[in-house]
Formats: sequence, C-alpha cells, structure tokens
Amino acid sequence: MVSPPSLSNPGYRSFCLATPDIPVFAQPWYLDACTAPGLEWSAVLSRENGDVRGAMPFFVKKRGPFRFATMPPFVKWLGPYIGPQWRGDLRQEHIILADLIERLPRLAAFKQNFYPTLTNWLAFYWQGYQQTTYYTYRLHGIQHLAKVEAGISANVLRDIRQARRQVRVVHDMGAEQFYAVNKLSFERQKLAIPYSWEQFQRHDAALAAHGARQLFFAVDAEQRVHSVAYLIWDKQAAYYHLAGDNPALRSSGAGLLLVWECIRYASEVLGLDCFDFEGSMLPGVERMRTRFGAVQTPYFFVSKYNSQLFQLLEKLKS
Repeated sequence: MVSPPSLSNPGYRSFCLATPDIPVFAQPWYLDACTAPGLEWSAVLSRENGDVRGAMPFFVKKRGPFRFATMPPFVKWLGPYIGPQWRGDLRQEHIILADLIERLPRLAAFKQNFYPTLTNWLAFYWQGYQQTTYYTYRLHGIQHLAKVEAGISANVLRDIRQARRQVRVVHDMGAEQFYAVNKLSFERQKLAIPYSWEQFQRHDAALAAHGARQLFFAVDAEQRVHSVAYLIWDKQAAYYHLAGDNPALRSSGAGLLLVWECIRYASEVLGLDCFDFEGSMLPGVERMRTRFGAVQTPYFFVSKYNSQLFQLLEKLKS
C-alpha cells in the first residue's frame, strides 16, 4: 500500500468533509487510491476571511528531473471547484480562479481535464494556458425512465431485448472477474491495459469502502461472462466508469443491456437524475452514446508548459 501522499493538503481534506457536492473524482480517498510510485496529489485552496471559496486538487508526476501535473488512470476530471455561493458571478469566479493559479507550485507542465460543469476558464487563458475542447455524453432527467427509454434508438432497444433472452445480469462475481473481462477489451484492440491488477484492486477497494460503486456482469446459462460494466457515483451523477466484453461473445448485445441496467440502477436505486458516459472522441463510441439519447457535453483540457526543455522532450517522445 502507498502511504498517504506527503503533498496532500490537510485543509483540503477538511474542506471536502464539510462540502457535500465535491465530485467523486476529487474526493481525498479517491485521490489517495490513485497514487503510485512517482505520482502523488496535492491541492491548493482559495480563502477569504478564513472561508474556503475554491479548491483545486492535482496530481504531480515525476519524470527524470521534471515534475508536472497530469491525469492518472481512473481520474476522468479534476480542475477547480468554486463554492456554490460564488458560481455564476464572473467577477468572483475570475478572482477565485486567479488565486488558485497563483498558488500552484512551479511545475514543468500543467495538464488537466476540467469538469463538464466548469465553463469558465478565462483566468487560465489570461495566464497563458491553452484549452482543447473534448466531449462527454450525458443523460439528464433519468428519474423519468420511460422518457429516457423512448429516446433510445429502435436498433439499440432491439439488441437489448435480444440480450435479455441470452444472459442475466448479476453483481456478485467480484473485482477479479471484472478485471479479466475488462482486460480482454484492450487485448482485442491490441492495446495494453493502462492499469495493473494491483492498481485496479486498490481503486475498487476504495470505492467499495465508500459505497460508491456497483459491478454489473452479463452471464449466460453456461456461466460465461459476456460483458461487464463498472458504475460509480457522487451526489450529482452516476458515471459509466469502465466496461469490457468477451470478444467471442460480443454479438449477444450484452454490453448494451448493461448500459441500460446501469441507467436503471442510477435512477431507481441511487435516485440520481444525471448519467454520464465519461466521454469519448471515438466515432463509433460517439454514435452509440447518442443512440441512447445522451447529449453531447463539452469539457476543457487545460494545459501549459513552463519548461521549454520538457515540452521539447515530450514532442520528441510523441
């Protein structure tokens, strides 16, 4: 086990305990579980008269003599958090964001995906940061499941019905079985899985301990696992976090069935109203998300190089 990161700000932990709507990706226990050798997290806080008005956690990675802020596996979004009483007041947002930027340590580079809910990055632009727009896909109003189902394409609904005739959905097959099927999807694409079993196990244990995840398995009569899905959540949304299919059994449509079961779980069990697919820029993935009726939602990748040498080395590496 990796010890709690030495960089992490105890004030941020206290702030999160007192702030109910901190996203799951920014919870200290979640960040702790994503640390690794050479990778630790910290946070800066913006205060006024002792009150925290904003916060920004970030991961620092070491590469040779360089230290830079980056996004590790399992952390889809981070970025600044602005207290609800100041959101929407552009003047106050600019002040808080500028203060957070000023408090960042000196790093060779800063690279971070901001939350889809953060639409104001001007303070970063004014400080020489750059921005690239990416997209996630969100379903809103999932408390009205009949309306959500009506927005799903006929072909997807047909495939879900077909899958129901071949598999049943269970939750109790365990993290190791999930990881095995998840890994198969990467192997099918001739890609290395970007996290080890040990990293996944630690991540899963943290989410399970905080009651913030559910596993879904589509299993046939022969006990073969066709597809898996991994749902996580916070007070604002449920997130379609990880998934996988057995390449030999993909034709069953079980993956689509599990997406629908995750949406139902988020609505009926968790009582949430937003379902997030956690984004993708791949054409095939985009088509499937929109066939579920999900709305394209932008989020910002914000970056800045403070070291020209580090920037050159990254270009040579790519």
